[in-house]
Amino acid sequence: MRVVYHLPLSPYCRKVRLVLAEKHLPFELRMEKVWERRTEYMILNPAATVPTMIDDTGLVVPDSQVICEYLDEIYPDTPMLGDTPAERVEVRRLVQWFDTKFAADVTRNLSEQKYMRRLAGRGHPDAGALRAGYANLRDHLQYLGWLSENRKWLAGPTISLADFAAAAHLSVLDFTGDVDWSLSPATREWYARMKSRPSFRPLLADRVPGMIPPEHYANLDF
Repeated sequence: MRVVYHLPLSPYCRKVRLVLAEKHLPFELRMEKVWERRTEYMILNPAATVPTMIDDTGLVVPDSQVICEYLDEIYPDTPMLGDTPAERVEVRRLVQWFDTKFAADVTRNLSEQKYMRRLAGRGHPDAGALRAGYANLRDHLQYLGWLSENRKWLAGPTISLADFAAAAHLSVLDFTGDVDWSLSPATREWYARMKSRPSFRPLLADRVPGMIPPEHYANLDF
């Protein structure tokens, strides 16, 4: 059985969970408090980050993008990176956008402040970071809306890793009630399609002690 070391509100872990579910690959989740820097976990992943996957062959695969590309190479029946070189470039560009730029502008300023700081016992969120996160989110929602209005899926004609990377980040922000969906109806419509997929159901069932998601979080019709 595959094992995925994760944190419930990590968008990178959620991205891997979505890809595994889309490919119908069974796996076991194990929560890893990376700030504790457990020796056993550091041996598996010296970077002390999540996710880390141990495949059913025993191979240790760290980092969400490494895991996703590995899964696409080993299990190609449900491709995640596009069919042509141009599509693969666009998928990778957007995955990089959401996992790097969106993460720096929004996710780290909102969910990491609200969730990770509390979980790691580092005190209250920084008000300045929250303000920056909300301001940046408005711009990113507009970009997501543009992509949604001009393409069937974010990177092109077929659903891809770009959609799952973006949806993973938004699902974390939606859990903490930080997304004003009225700012971009097109983004809201795309996200509703994403969270209606069977692979999304385990994410919508996630609960975190001391945090209650908004009522619409698990509602497929918002």
